[in-house]
Amino acid sequence: MGLFNDPNRIPENYGLKTAAGLIVYFVLMHLIGLSHHVELRLLNLLILVAGIYFALKKFKNTHEDHMNYFRGLVTGVATGAIASVVFGLFLFVYMKVDSSLLKSIQENEPMGHYLNEYMSAFIVALEGVFSGLLVTFILINYVDTDEVNDPAGESK
Repeated sequence: MGLFNDPNRIPENYGLKTAAGLIVYFVLMHLIGLSHHVELRLLNLLILVAGIYFALKKFKNTHEDHMNYFRGLVTGVATGAIASVVFGLFLFVYMKVDSSLLKSIQENEPMGHYLNEYMSAFIVALEGVFSGLLVTFILINYVDTDEVNDPAGESK
């Protein structure tokens, strides 16, 4: 069973798919000349929301329509963390290869002159991890989860 169809590896699967979505969005914005607008990072949140939502939905579908609240929380946070760290690593490599993005950030952001490739990539990854935590906490309350007192796998 591969990574992309193993029901026990949903965070890795959807985390990588979400990271791919973030990377494609970044490359698209770069190609049309908008990558220097940091305000467009807000749209990254929509990609993260979609990735975590579909990970939770897949978890529920592959586990006989059962999802413990805390297991769902772990699945969503792990999905967001994997996506954010992979995207942060991509940005690190990108800024090492093409320093114009980093120079734009350093010139136009209030604290930009303190940033380098390492700090910028770390900040993006950390921001994504915390966004994933918040998104998961919000989504898990909308996704139908099992009652805490119902043991998984046992019927009444």
